[in-house]
Amino acid sequence: MIFAKLLHILGFTIWVGGMFFAYMALRPVAATRLEPQQRLPLWEGVFGKFFPWVWLCVAVILGSGLFMMAQLGKPPMYVSAMFGLGIIMMLLFAHVFFAPFRRLKRAVAAQDWQAGGAALGQIRMLVGINLSLGLLTIVVGSLGVLLG
Repeated sequence: MIFAKLLHILGFTIWVGGMFFAYMALRPVAATRLEPQQRLPLWEGVFGKFFPWVWLCVAVILGSGLFMMAQLGKPPMYVSAMFGLGIIMMLLFAHVFFAPFRRLKRAVAAQDWQAGGAALGQIRMLVGINLSLGLLTIVVGSLGVLLG
């Protein structure tokens, strides 16, 4: 069980921490200092490096979470809440990866900065939602055991 917890913690730390960095640090600087012709290829490259890590984290978090839930029998309410929030996050990420990120890649390849900006705007909104859900999930997991 300790190995599953370790993997779980590493998985959500990498995923949520990466979203926090991208949303709160990289995004504001890139938006104010780079023109679309520079900013959009930057984001395509950043996501291209980060998203494989997110896929790995999704697999690790889901696998370790299901393993730990199986050990509990009937999970407490906070564990079920974490599971539900995590599934929503995973589905949102899959949508980002298969829809707006693909549109961003196509737009950058075609140098269509308007379409790329629209795709990046959608990614930004969905990452903001996922970051909020991730932080909420961490709070639920951390404090849930205290609340019963």
